[in-house]
Amino acid sequence: MSEVISFFLFVASIVVYTWKAGRHTWWFISTIVVLIVFVLLNIVLYASNYFTGEGINDAVLYTLTSSLTGAGIHKYILPGIALVALLVGLFFGLSWLLRRRKYAPHHRGYSLLALILALASVDASPAFRQLSELVKSQSRQGDPDFAVYYKEPNKTIPSPHLNLVYIYGESLERTYFDNEAFPGLTPELGALKQDAIDFSKTGQLPGMDYTIAGMVASQCGIPLFAPFEGNSSASMSTFFPQNICLGDILKNSGYENYFMQGANLRFAGKDVFLKSHGFDYLYGSEELKQRVSDPAYKNDWGYYDDTVLDEVWQQFVTLSSQNKRFALFTLTVDTHHPDGFISRSCTRRSYKIDGKANQSFSAVTCSQQHIAALIEKIKASPWFKNTVIVVSSDHLAMKNTAWPYLNKQDRENLFFIIRGDKPTQQLVSVKRNPMDNGATVLDILGGDNYLGLGRSSLSGQSLSSLFLNMKDKILAWKPDVIRLWNFPTHIDTFNIDKGKNTISFSGSTFRLPLLLRVSDKKIEPLPESEYSAPLRYQLADFAPRDNFIWVDTCYKMARLWLPELALSSDLCVAQGQLGGQQQVQAVNTQAWQGKAHFPDTVIDMARYRQNIDKLKIVDNDIRYKADSFIFNVAGAPEEVKSFTGISRPEAWGRWSNANISPEVKIEYTRPLPAHFDVVIKAKAYGPNINQPIPVRVGDQEQVLTVGDTPVTTTLRFDNPGNSSTLTITPPAPQESNMDNILGHSPRKLGVGLISVEIVPLS
Repeated sequence: MSEVISFFLFVASIVVYTWKAGRHTWWFISTIVVLIVFVLLNIVLYASNYFTGEGINDAVLYTLTSSLTGAGIHKYILPGIALVALLVGLFFGLSWLLRRRKYAPHHRGYSLLALILALASVDASPAFRQLSELVKSQSRQGDPDFAVYYKEPNKTIPSPHLNLVYIYGESLERTYFDNEAFPGLTPELGALKQDAIDFSKTGQLPGMDYTIAGMVASQCGIPLFAPFEGNSSASMSTFFPQNICLGDILKNSGYENYFMQGANLRFAGKDVFLKSHGFDYLYGSEELKQRVSDPAYKNDWGYYDDTVLDEVWQQFVTLSSQNKRFALFTLTVDTHHPDGFISRSCTRRSYKIDGKANQSFSAVTCSQQHIAALIEKIKASPWFKNTVIVVSSDHLAMKNTAWPYLNKQDRENLFFIIRGDKPTQQLVSVKRNPMDNGATVLDILGGDNYLGLGRSSLSGQSLSSLFLNMKDKILAWKPDVIRLWNFPTHIDTFNIDKGKNTISFSGSTFRLPLLLRVSDKKIEPLPESEYSAPLRYQLADFAPRDNFIWVDTCYKMARLWLPELALSSDLCVAQGQLGGQQQVQAVNTQAWQGKAHFPDTVIDMARYRQNIDKLKIVDNDIRYKADSFIFNVAGAPEEVKSFTGISRPEAWGRWSNANISPEVKIEYTRPLPAHFDVVIKAKAYGPNINQPIPVRVGDQEQVLTVGDTPVTTTLRFDNPGNSSTLTITPPAPQESNMDNILGHSPRKLGVGLISVEIVPLS
């Protein structure tokens, strides 16, 4: 009903403005902005519902404010283009409608009415209501009984003797195993489930309905609710830092914890979560490139399940044969919505329903075959008797091509356990939820039978059985869960660890580089990632009196406020106000302590504008005073007019990048001397190592030959043609992701430049 009302108000606003309001620039802009907001909200609602089937929820906001590195977007490109085209068309259509009666006299009353109707349409829209409720849910007080039911287990297992293999099946819910509804869909894995401890009533709750949330719920016994401002996984180097999770207990008990998946680990902050809670060995799409037999065999999200599960088996054999105590977790991807992927090694490649092949069901029947094959190999191995195998869905399937068929059934998550030490066939039909999974595993391994809000389904009572409406209870506890992030509200002193590349204050730890906006009651961390602007551009958006602390490479800030460090690639801390005083300090020890200091000074607007202008200078336009071109800082010496063909600065220098230009070209402001030496400190990459690299000035050419470690070479030139350009041409640039920024396209590397100096000769 609210959708109809909001749409009626939207149309009424257009009609009133078009036929009665007349033409007036301010009222036109105000009205069309609100109407476009209405359209945008509904597009966001439509897109969110396309993925979740539930509109705008915590999963949407968390995913959008976290890292999107490695997201499989190819199947969404065309729908995305269509939405953008629709938005552009609606904008021009609305503009045309609202400006039709341009010769009619302006009427303030009707203009005001049209604007009120437009605002009312936004307020009545389901999208606005959903967003408002999400924001309100973060600011409530919480439920006082949270502390009663949240139980922290012992940090160790007294006498660990079983290894653990934990398999998360992407969207592989228990509903798929209903042989009456979907005959012959899961024969191999279904047969293994029949011979296991099978938990048949694992429901789904808020904060557990997407992959990272399902992992957090099953390993930490809490739903994943995160603060919207300064999203923790994007800026913090720890993930729920106060919680004891399954991985922590395993590590404290002598386990080596491994995690393997085909997708990128950065997506949704999965790497931060796992590293924060006991996992030292992580393998995703980037890490597996060096291990898999066919690195090019990938789907939109990463490596296929047959590839990943083969690596899991190899790792299981290696660790078992070395008599290691280990926990080996893996996550499949082939059953990912909207329709999944079919690996090439499947014998089950298609599944028909209603007489037609369905891609989602086909992906399920294929993927379950790979999971079953892995389990059968483990069961046949001599190490099975010391192994516990867990198979679990990460969450219920999101909106996919199997969705209409799934929703006709009573949907439950998959969770079953195969014990090598005590083979058991048992159906456990108690009401439970994914938070109970970790506690149940911990119980089997010899630890406590509780973990956060989770309880072992073998020796405890799930909170889902205790409360009549567990969903409402979880939502009531949402503010309490958010407080577990320990998100800071003040800063006095702070500690920088150069080895770990982190800054810590008020009990929280963040990754560097980092920019903090500091006020009396709030601290806003602004990280630098593959999707955000560099921190100096973010700082340029600060108001003149905004307090800031900026921890980054010295040269980025020192050229503004401490010129003697303008060529330093070490860490520095800048703090102050853009319109007031600024202080820059070098981080000169491995463990360095600083103090937040914001003196109350008079704001100088001329100084503020000067700082903004300098912060906004693009890297290649920065100029510094130096005798040579120093490549590990941004910009170039004052004598350089322009340059191209080189990548971003790194700690040691810069690589040439043939994707920008096949040659490195440095053009100086004046002609180079008649006689001079070029002193080049450089190294080479791949096939360019120890190969002749042409260096030219005008029509003269010398040859540079370098290995894979830096060396300094002097080349002598005459310059009869008064050329002002030096070019370096790597003979065989090679595409590589080495030291690349995650999410960025591969570079074509050739020569690594550390410095270039022009030395005139008499």
